[in-house]
Amino acid sequence: MDLESGRSVNPQQNDEPEKGIVADMLRRGLKIVPVWLLISLLIWGVDGALSAAYGVALIFANFLAAALFLTWAARISTSALMFAALFGFLVRLGALTVAVIAVSKISFFAPVPLGITIIVSHLGLLVWETRYVSLSLAYPGLGPDNMAPKKFKETK
Repeated sequence: MDLESGRSVNPQQNDEPEKGIVADMLRRGLKIVPVWLLISLLIWGVDGALSAAYGVALIFANFLAAALFLTWAARISTSALMFAALFGFLVRLGALTVAVIAVSKISFFAPVPLGITIIVSHLGLLVWETRYVSLSLAYPGLGPDNMAPKKFKETK
């Protein structure tokens, strides 16, 4: 607990903000996954739901790999961090491509739900998480709870 502000502080989060952000993103993503899998099942059947589940697994693995790689590179130097950010993205994009091509000949493969899942979940989770990421050097990564966006009633 920070004695000056009275807020609880997670030292792990401030030392490794990438892991904290991705853990929060995956926690939020797990709330949506059952709904999306049900929608995929209703629209595309069992094959669509299996393809969507595979897409979700790929996206979660991609975000986790990004966090681990960036955390590792940040311990080395800022140059290593920049290298990891740029080339890590290219490597992970290639890995996603290989993972999709690898299942393209399997009987349950349905390209439309898989593609929609990969694109929408990537963009959706990133946009959703931007509401919770702190833009303060005092709290790298996720901001404290009192910095999270809140809905206030307008007073007259």
